[in-house]
Amino acid sequence: MSDTEFETASAPTVHELDARRLLCPLPVIRTQNALKALPAGTQLRVTCTDPGTLHDIPTWCRLNGHRVLEQHNNGREQIFLIEKAAG
Repeated sequence: MSDTEFETASAPTVHELDARRLLCPLPVIRTQNALKALPAGTQLRVTCTDPGTLHDIPTWCRLNGHRVLEQHNNGREQIFLIEKAAG
């Protein structure tokens, strides 16, 4: 590689899932269905208003091998950034 060349790491594509105004178990089911349609290593940002998702989505991810990269509360919304597991 010459002095003027450099490698760039491409940022992963982040897909969005709006699960606002859905009650349990729909946010988890919609998250599951969205991840099924995506390749391994893809990131999915899920926005929910059901407070139960604070426990349900991280638990579902752990049981299914997915990683919660970020989780935060933005007022009435819970936001999760999930990385889909390989295989």
